[in-house]
Amino acid sequence: MKKSQAEVIREYGPFENAPRVNGVTFDGRHVWFASGEKLHALDPESGAQVRSIDVASHAGTAFDGRYLYQIAEDRIHKIDPESGKVLSTIPAPGNGGDSGLAWCEGSLWVGQHRGRKIHEIDPETGAIRRTIESNRIVTGVTWVDGELWHGTWDGDESDVRRIDPMTGEVLERLEMPEGTGVSGLESNGGDLFFAGGGGSGKVRAIRRPR
Repeated sequence: MKKSQAEVIREYGPFENAPRVNGVTFDGRHVWFASGEKLHALDPESGAQVRSIDVASHAGTAFDGRYLYQIAEDRIHKIDPESGKVLSTIPAPGNGGDSGLAWCEGSLWVGQHRGRKIHEIDPETGAIRRTIESNRIVTGVTWVDGELWHGTWDGDESDVRRIDPMTGEVLERLEMPEGTGVSGLESNGGDLFFAGGGGSGKVRAIRRPR
């Protein structure tokens, strides 16, 4: 297993109208982050918030290329980012113990915080397709270039780790600086991860190792 220190490139926030950062996703232009009662769109170049959607947003956030998905307690809402309307709702697999959320190849991937698992689920029904076990508390989840990464946050320790999507074996760990945690996690599709910072109210850009 490779182990290194996470390289934080930039910090955004805290933001006046967002007491915390839960889930994080990226739509190709904006970073979306969940703050509890709203989804906020952030311009990663300027660092400015550009809009928000009033929707329950207690944990992970994902984007499928057209729609946003947002964990709200024990449910997952599918949201039209243009209108802000909730289009459909499915049950979350952890019944409220859910954390991270990612989209990849027609499935949603849902982290289980205390359950230390990641479920692949059907985005239409919520049915579990398969489950990957983790040995740490799972926070944010993201896929990039066929790699599955997830955040962990346990007490004062937090990292971002790449795991084998078949076995759950940890292949690489990026240890976060002391005093910083990872709630949501999303890749920009290239050399950066965007990581939610929980109660700090910050979003951090972290370099993805090559």
